[in-house]
Amino acid sequence: MSPPVAPPGWSRWLVPPAALSVHLSIGQAYAWSVFKPPLESALGLSGTQSALPFQLGIVMLGLSAAFGGTLVERNGPRWAMTVALVCFSTGFLIASLGAATEQYWLIVFGYGFVGGIGLGIGYISPVSTLIKWFPDRPGMATGIAIMGFGGGALIASPWSAQMLKSFGSDSSGIALAFLVHGLSYAVFMTLGVLLVRVPRGDKPPVKAGPAPLDGVQVSANSAVRTPQFWCLWVVLCMNVTAGIGILEKAAPMITDFFANTSTPVSVSAAAGFVALLSAANMAGRIGWSST
Repeated sequence: MSPPVAPPGWSRWLVPPAALSVHLSIGQAYAWSVFKPPLESALGLSGTQSALPFQLGIVMLGLSAAFGGTLVERNGPRWAMTVALVCFSTGFLIASLGAATEQYWLIVFGYGFVGGIGLGIGYISPVSTLIKWFPDRPGMATGIAIMGFGGGALIASPWSAQMLKSFGSDSSGIALAFLVHGLSYAVFMTLGVLLVRVPRGDKPPVKAGPAPLDGVQVSANSAVRTPQFWCLWVVLCMNVTAGIGILEKAAPMITDFFANTSTPVSVSAAAGFVALLSAANMAGRIGWSST
């Protein structure tokens, strides 16, 4: 499958909206904690069980991103975004079936395994594509892409809370919320699939700057055989684990913290707390990557 090449005169500024449509969608994963209390109540799950779909999704994100990078480069961003769309949306539909039939394993398999593959493939494709379009601004390009992923919960958390309020927080209400998520994200991600292009052989001029430092060019296959790579991997893994651990428990954590006070936290307020974390996540991603 040959990647779609941009026609003459195609503006590279059409590519960031394509990237954001995918990353804002898959960034819903960071709003999973909004579903934890309803799932625990409706299906009689423990906190560990309600966390498993999210945890498996993050594991599959890492694995599919690590092993799917070559396929993304070979087949192009449109193929990758299509795979992400199908997997992520299908994961929600399977999870919806699981909630409707009260089959916990279907929620884990759908959201965690199938949806997690969509997370990984959908995460790497916009990043690599934007860097190709903005070689003169690589920090900004990366920041735009990962900003969307960090900010996805800013939309998803209040939206999910409102759906649970409208549909109910029992198993049928959760199933309907999952269904709406899956169908809505399929439509939104389709915009990215239709807009994305790869640049032609010519690239935007790179800004003049200091000469690059001399260094040894190392391939990915060679890098994974070095101790430096694994030291950096461990540092990054520990860093990500800390943040992911908070995001996974954000809604029930703020609810439990104020449970025995005169002002208990409502479901909507807990979703607002998750959205606030997402806003800070988004700002940090674009800020640090652009400096």
